[in-house]
Amino acid sequence: MLSKDKIARINELAKKAKIEELSQEEKKEQQTLRQEYLKNVRKSFKNHMKGMTVIDPNGNDVTPDKLKQLKSKK
Repeated sequence: MLSKDKIARINELAKKAKIEELSQEEKKEQQTLRQEYLKNVRKSFKNHMKGMTVIDPNGNDVTPDKLKQLKSKK
């Protein structure tokens, strides 16, 4: 999970970029923070998917093989 300070900084830089040009240092910082944010989102989504099981209306487990393989890699 990304800290509130880092999320606030991402938003601050995004708002500033709409108003004026960011310096090279700010652009690098923004890119780094965005990559860190996306990494955390992807990790969270992947963990969420690991907990899913797909069941059809007949009660059969139809979880895709790729998801089953992902679960077994824990």
